[in-house]
Amino acid sequence: MLSWMAWTWSTAAFFGFVVLALVILTLLAIYRPEMPRKGILGFPTTRGDRFFVTMVGSAYIFVAWMRFGGGSLYYPLAGAVLYGIAMFRFA
Repeated sequence: MLSWMAWTWSTAAFFGFVVLALVILTLLAIYRPEMPRKGILGFPTTRGDRFFVTMVGSAYIFVAWMRFGGGSLYYPLAGAVLYGIAMFRFA
């Protein structure tokens, strides 16, 4: 049924991380509700908004790395982690 996609351990780990993050964000929203806050993006954001912006931005970081740099993926991973920390801290 899923033979159309090349399921490797890293692909499964990525989707597992996304599912785990969504579960954690849902539980946080239930047990610790949050008021939207306005940060450097200029509009009010919640944890879910910041998570979405982080995921999209991280995808752009990896695509740009593959297009212009190439090589080891640990460098864009470090950049994506730093970007995510900045989004959750300042956005």
